[in-house]
Amino acid sequence: MAYDWPVRKAHMDDVKDMHALLLDCAQKGLLLPRALIFLYGHVRNFWVVEAPDGRIAACCALAPVWEDLGEICSLVVREELRRHGLGRKVVEACMSDCEALHIRRVFSLTYQVVFFSRLGYEIIDKGALPQKIWSDCVHCAKYPDCCDETAVFKDLGSRKE
Repeated sequence: MAYDWPVRKAHMDDVKDMHALLLDCAQKGLLLPRALIFLYGHVRNFWVVEAPDGRIAACCALAPVWEDLGEICSLVVREELRRHGLGRKVVEACMSDCEALHIRRVFSLTYQVVFFSRLGYEIIDKGALPQKIWSDCVHCAKYPDCCDETAVFKDLGSRKE
């Protein structure tokens, strides 16, 4: 059963709840942590699902990386709400921004390969993402020898002019 909760762009009032949600998952080794200041600075990239009680049930960001390349990142769903379509909803919301931004190639570094494969992503070598490696990965404590995330990629095709 999928929850029919609203998906909307994140705003500043969501950031602390998003941070707590991301931190909880990061402590469990499910994703890399994000600093609170990073979330405030990138709030425009985020979509959220708001539960009826007002808490953030899920969040995800589309981060432009280069020319026509974007990254799906910081995808998290509250543990007790997983497997109800909320992750798919926020990823699809992020993907809806691709056309307006002229992004036609999207990737993610993830531990959730099966989830992304169900959305049409394919596994690629991380070396195919030099812009990501040299802008973000080099600053990660796991770079280069301990990175255990898998790179997944989706070509959205030619953009419509």
